[in-house]
Amino acid sequence: MTVPILNPILVEIVAGTLASVEAEVETAIGRTARSPMIRDAHDFRVGIHDVRMRKLTGRSYSALVQPVVRDYPIDTMVPGDVFFHNDVYLSEGGIGHLPDLCVTVPVFHRVDGRDEVVAFVQAFGHHDDIGGTVPGSMPSHATSVFEEGLMVPPIRLWAAGEPNEAALKIMTRNSRMPESLSADLDAECSACLMGARRIADLFERYGRDDVESAFEAILRATTEAYRTELLVKIPDGEYVWEDYAEHDGVDPPRLHAQRITLTKLSAGDGVTDARIVLDFTGTSPQARGPINHCADYSDGVFLAKWLAPVLRNLADDPARMAELNANEGVVPLIEMRFPPKGTLLTPVFPAPTNARTFVILRLLGVLAGVLAKATGGRMPADQETIRYTGVYGTDPAGRPYLMREVLGGGSGGRPYADGEDTVHVVPDSRNLPTEFSEARFPFIVERLGLALDSGGPGRYRGGLGYDKYIRMLVDAHFMSIADRSILACWGVAGGRAGRPFEVVIDPGGPRERVVDALADAEPVRAGEIIRIRTTGGGGWGDPLTRPVDEVVRDVRWRKVSVEGARRDYGVVLTGSGDADSLAVDECATAAERVRRALDPAGDLLFDRGPGYARLSGGEPAAVVDHR
Repeated sequence: MTVPILNPILVEIVAGTLASVEAEVETAIGRTARSPMIRDAHDFRVGIHDVRMRKLTGRSYSALVQPVVRDYPIDTMVPGDVFFHNDVYLSEGGIGHLPDLCVTVPVFHRVDGRDEVVAFVQAFGHHDDIGGTVPGSMPSHATSVFEEGLMVPPIRLWAAGEPNEAALKIMTRNSRMPESLSADLDAECSACLMGARRIADLFERYGRDDVESAFEAILRATTEAYRTELLVKIPDGEYVWEDYAEHDGVDPPRLHAQRITLTKLSAGDGVTDARIVLDFTGTSPQARGPINHCADYSDGVFLAKWLAPVLRNLADDPARMAELNANEGVVPLIEMRFPPKGTLLTPVFPAPTNARTFVILRLLGVLAGVLAKATGGRMPADQETIRYTGVYGTDPAGRPYLMREVLGGGSGGRPYADGEDTVHVVPDSRNLPTEFSEARFPFIVERLGLALDSGGPGRYRGGLGYDKYIRMLVDAHFMSIADRSILACWGVAGGRAGRPFEVVIDPGGPRERVVDALADAEPVRAGEIIRIRTTGGGGWGDPLTRPVDEVVRDVRWRKVSVEGARRDYGVVLTGSGDADSLAVDECATAAERVRRALDPAGDLLFDRGPGYARLSGGEPAAVVDHR
């Protein structure tokens, strides 16, 4: 029998339609949501999945359909149904903390007079407040998930087009921001229903068989690209590396390890049957505080798709890297092996999880680090591109308010280029616009710029973090959920670590104080400034090999100070960076660089910065940091 050949033009049409619908749903949510976190910061994601619950789009991560189908079998679904959940422990690993609310809509195609589920459209995002002990539902000192807010297992929020008013009342009643929560849910449900109609149109136009065949072709293309273009760059063998969260909000700061043993397997040529095994044995026990992440569900499929984009750094060039999606096609290539229950990645209910970004973000860096060991350092340095900061209280009119912001940081230097400044790990997410913030909240943004000298020194410098000054107009409380305030973003292949996160209230004033990176309710007086400096990315390569003219350019652009040029790069400057008098003392620079070159880093592949010794008992580096 002759197997029909799928029209490649149809595959492109289907792939383009999926991408277009994903973007349209996200645009609709962004335009109709009410909360600043969703509407302005864009901290949400949309995904399209086939009837087998496989993610078809790959521009970004998304939650999972598995928990919905587990509790509501596909044959019980009807057109107009909308499903909702946020329960971390019942999400199959797709939801990391309770403020991430997930809406799932099945797509139907009519066959022989009956409606059949053929796909799913899903949105999940970080919402303002879902209850719990502190505004924002992220208590930094929580010791139980019951302190973190309302847990909702998968429910049918809309039944055949009719909203479940009782469930909506319960959820909004438990939120400190009920109006924005209600509006956000309306926006997400309506947008996903619209997306489901668009996907249904695709099936109606081309037929179920051809569209599902195109889905298979899209996933196979991803599998083949990752296997032949990326995994081939990893020599067969076993590689080990680990990194750390620095505190959990409850116990004193210490090293909370996340370890990956990567094994590359193939038939011997590096490509045939190539796959990787990620073994997390050696990860620290679950924390008492909220930095745990439920990863060991559904065979770790969420975490596999979360980590897979790191592999794109192995592409031949940045252009090809940008073309590679991370849809379900990556899953057959990555075997996940978890330690027994009771670790940071396998917590036991009801361990708290609201600050799980400390773990899942760090795992991106751990995978990059273990790949750096496998490839001789040909991976980017580290970055920490998400943390939550904010203020809350009562405005001059007596109304309660809550402002939270997801501030990015500098990305790591790369083997071919500097890191990017102030990037955010969630695609298209951004800091809150100053004009909006000042109009809605009782403070003034006195500065929003780049944090001088924050990027890790290297042949390719790490990107810079934010430098933000907020002056409060009323008494308030400051909150922060942030890591990397002690342990810096590491440099690689001779590059140095970036500068850690820091918050200072009333800098230069009579009540100047450094605020802990995990804070729920730090008092701030009217008139005081909150200075927030986010992390700089690690550097790549020996900073003494950075061309002098690039260092001078950085000084002119106010990315590196005159002092930093000498301290970090061995470049001696005269004059001022604020004037045309800036010049290079070539003799002094040559002598300084020769002197520095006499003190090599030995066989260390990574530089963790000075904070590591503070938590390691004085050790400057970990055993796994050597080449």
